[in-house]
Amino acid sequence: MIYKRYYKLGLIICYLFFGVYAFGESLTENYPDRPIKIIVPYGPGGGSDIIIRSIQNKLAQNLGQTIVIENRPGASTILGTELVAKSAPDGYTALVVDLAFLVNPSLFHKLPYDSQNDFIPVIYLASSPSIMLTSTKMPFKNLKDFVKEAKAAPTKFNYASAGFGTGGHMASEMLKVVAGIDLVHVPYKGAGPAMSDAMGGHVSTIFTTVGAAKSLIESGQMLGLAITGDKRSDTLPQVPTFTELGYAEVNANIVWGIFLPAGVPKEVVQRLNTAINSTLQSQEIKQRLSDLGFIPGGGSSNYWNNEVAKSINRWSVIVKQGNIKVE
Repeated sequence: MIYKRYYKLGLIICYLFFGVYAFGESLTENYPDRPIKIIVPYGPGGGSDIIIRSIQNKLAQNLGQTIVIENRPGASTILGTELVAKSAPDGYTALVVDLAFLVNPSLFHKLPYDSQNDFIPVIYLASSPSIMLTSTKMPFKNLKDFVKEAKAAPTKFNYASAGFGTGGHMASEMLKVVAGIDLVHVPYKGAGPAMSDAMGGHVSTIFTTVGAAKSLIESGQMLGLAITGDKRSDTLPQVPTFTELGYAEVNANIVWGIFLPAGVPKEVVQRLNTAINSTLQSQEIKQRLSDLGFIPGGGSSNYWNNEVAKSINRWSVIVKQGNIKVE
């Protein structure tokens, strides 16, 4: 009697196990069978938002599903990032990351997630030089004059950023160290309001992407003082490089990538990686990103994983060397 009872219990467990396994296999094989949500941890208008919206429709075609983009700004990208870290590991909630994701572990003593263990790197999306802008209302018209005036009047000038740990924050801090000047950091909740105040001359300077700067420079609202990278941008060839101007150490180029929460099946990660690679290799998307000042990425999830690990370590050293702190 006892034997029969355990035998039946064993059968039930086996049926449950294989049922769950088969269900999981079915989910993996059919992925995606509903819309995928991609979280942008910034407000509209910044580099992360521009890139993902540029590839949104093509990626939806390649996946055969709608791509929903949701802006979740706040706390130096921590709010949106935490949301994805704690979402279901089913491949239907993804995260766009930029430099802030790589820098935050060094800037913040305690994060509500583990940057290297709570996420799965999917793919390297794109990169861009970082360009330093100032309003045409400001008195200085080139980097040499700005540095001269900043040295003559410490803390008189300031800079805007989309938040602590963002590309604009880190590039500006690099410039402070390299040029030997003191600037006041004015962090905003996203690139949009930061750029609005920079355009109005309410803050002295701002670093942004080439794509975000292009129309502002061409319309005469902003002036490009210098750009990171080894050569001038084909999109804005009139803007000199920091290297040309004697500040080669200001090299905070920005990178973007896609993450999923830890626990997503590797087959789902690969499916998404393949679809995004195909999207980035499209001539239409290559041209679109290039016109916006971005360099398309791509490659395997392992490649992006290695780049993330190296970059987190690299920025940790820079944060310590520059004694960069969250104010």
